Amino acid sequence: MVETIVIVVHLLVALAVVGLVLIQQGKGADAGASFGAGGSATVFGGQGSATFLSRFTGILAALFFLTSLGLAYFAKEKAEALSGVGLPAPAAIQAPQQSAPNDDVPVLEKPQSPAEAGDVPGVQEQK
Repeated sequence: MVETIVIVVHLLVALAVVGLVLIQQGKGADAGASFGAGGSATVFGGQGSATFLSRFTGILAALFFLTSLGLAYFAKEKAEALSGVGLPAPAAIQAPQQSAPNDDVPVLEKPQSPAEAGDVPGVQEQK
């Protein structure tokens, strides 16, 4: 129940933050700022202090951060609750039984490399 409320608040706050950021005018949006007007050289731009929209955006961003932490907490609790539930342990797999060697099947020997056979051209065997 509480998790559902936090999810709904989180989504509404996210949409509100996006909307408020999109409707705000940037600090350098004035025509004079692009040509070097004196207002753009100040620390806070031409306004000097935050407007209502920028403060409200900051409050919503903090609320978004808090709801994100709450959702992370709920996810951790759910993961811990489900950690004991899972697939059963796999059954022990036994190796196949070794059968007696069959005399009808020929045994192949490992072929020798040319270096072992002494057939390497251009190399003389040292004695």
